[in-house]
Amino acid sequence: MTDYLLEILIFQLAFLLIYEIWLQKETFFNLNRAYLLATPLLSLLIPFIRITSLQKTTPAIAFQNLSDKTMVLLPEVFIGNRTATTAASQIENDIQLNWWLILYFLGATIAFGVFLYKLYKLEKISRSSRPIKQKYYDIFEIPNSDAAYTYFNQLYIGDRISAEDRKQIITHELVHLDERHGVDLMTFEILKIVLWFNPLIYLFQSKLAVIHEYIADETTVKKSGKKQYFEQLLNTAFGTSNITFTNQFFNHSLIKKRIVMLQKNKSGKLKHFKFLLIIPVLLLMLTYVACSQDDELEAELDLQQYSYELGMDKSFNSDPKLKEQHDKYETFLLNNPDYVSWATIDYSKKQISYSVHPKTERVPEGYNPMELAFKNGGTYTMYINLRDSANTGNSSATITKSQDSGNNMKDVPFAVVDKAPAFPDCEEFTSNDERKKCTSEKISMFVNQNFNTNIGKELGLTGISRIIVQFKIGQDGNIAEVRARSSREELKEEAIRVINSLPKMTPGEQNGQKVSVMYSLPIAFQTK
Repeated sequence: MTDYLLEILIFQLAFLLIYEIWLQKETFFNLNRAYLLATPLLSLLIPFIRITSLQKTTPAIAFQNLSDKTMVLLPEVFIGNRTATTAASQIENDIQLNWWLILYFLGATIAFGVFLYKLYKLEKISRSSRPIKQKYYDIFEIPNSDAAYTYFNQLYIGDRISAEDRKQIITHELVHLDERHGVDLMTFEILKIVLWFNPLIYLFQSKLAVIHEYIADETTVKKSGKKQYFEQLLNTAFGTSNITFTNQFFNHSLIKKRIVMLQKNKSGKLKHFKFLLIIPVLLLMLTYVACSQDDELEAELDLQQYSYELGMDKSFNSDPKLKEQHDKYETFLLNNPDYVSWATIDYSKKQISYSVHPKTERVPEGYNPMELAFKNGGTYTMYINLRDSANTGNSSATITKSQDSGNNMKDVPFAVVDKAPAFPDCEEFTSNDERKKCTSEKISMFVNQNFNTNIGKELGLTGISRIIVQFKIGQDGNIAEVRARSSREELKEEAIRVINSLPKMTPGEQNGQKVSVMYSLPIAFQTK
């Protein structure tokens, strides 16, 4: 959520700077109005738009090569003042989250209260005003006032304004009504309630209100002439009711800007091409969103839950648990078109390993695509290492080969490793599952014992901070390619230091050859 709000602020700031530097001095007011109305709303949607083709053609910002490998997701390590159970820790984390929610809703409630107060002021003025004309619009005369403004389909004008001035003012204000400027401003009033903490929303609304005046001035001048209209702007008293979702004729701070803009020459048609600058800016934003892995990192690491193995001579119906796992695997693939299946056949063991991967992940050599179709119309793609009938000696060992080690495999998916890497003292286990469990527990214990628990207090942190570390247990058993993500650089560096200090492991094996295996370790660090 924090990343989403930050992206909104960055995108809206970029759009606002483009307007400030590039567009606001031009006289194509209707286009500027559309820009100021559309771009803050577009900023809310861009973080949800994920174009995978942009991700494929652009280098990743972080963890650039991690998508080439399948990672093992280790259980989360909890460091710090741990409570009695993991569930209790989660409850505490939820309570901290609720404090942020309480703060948000408190701010939203205050913003909504301010909005209701403005409506109350308008209603109070409306009740004390006298309707003087009701045809297409409701026009009200405000007693003892020299104010003039519009609110949706209602026009308010003070009874102190002379008949001569009133004619021009009504002409001006009717433009606001015809163009539905009140809808624009009300849209921002709603945004100010939802995003009350975002100062850019207030700036967008302010600049849009200026554009509304330019549009109304331009139309009014055509009917009354520049000279007479300038005199009207300069000589009339500056009465105003400070309500942000009304279009106000007598706004002292805007008078000079309006006169300057009325005197400007019309912007040439070629200057319309300035709006084309939005295209590369949008592409940059969409590319950033497509390549950002922060929001999806943990979800992608959890793909291991869909992996399972099946003997070539077995059927799903023979094992209810296996059938349940298979249904879970297929349901995910059918409902998530951005993911594909890899089916790895181990011909020597007569076993098939199924796993789920992002479409963007590089498919190992020797795997052929198959499209699986269902009666209900659903489909998903499976890549499988079918043995070439012309060469029966081939097996599933055609997975990504090293460029510098002949036929020795460098990295393999964890689901097909014959012998998992082992922490010292864990290599004695002959069962692969026992080796995995022992290694996982030993790594967690090592991290818990060696992580600098004082760093939280030194940084002034409170609550739970999360770190995700990714590393490889190489062919030689050494730790390599350590990377980490965290909201604080110091926590990231500490996690990398601890993982780099892990002892040398017994490397994993596939078909009798030593291979590298990627791991991911989530760490929850608590500071009170």
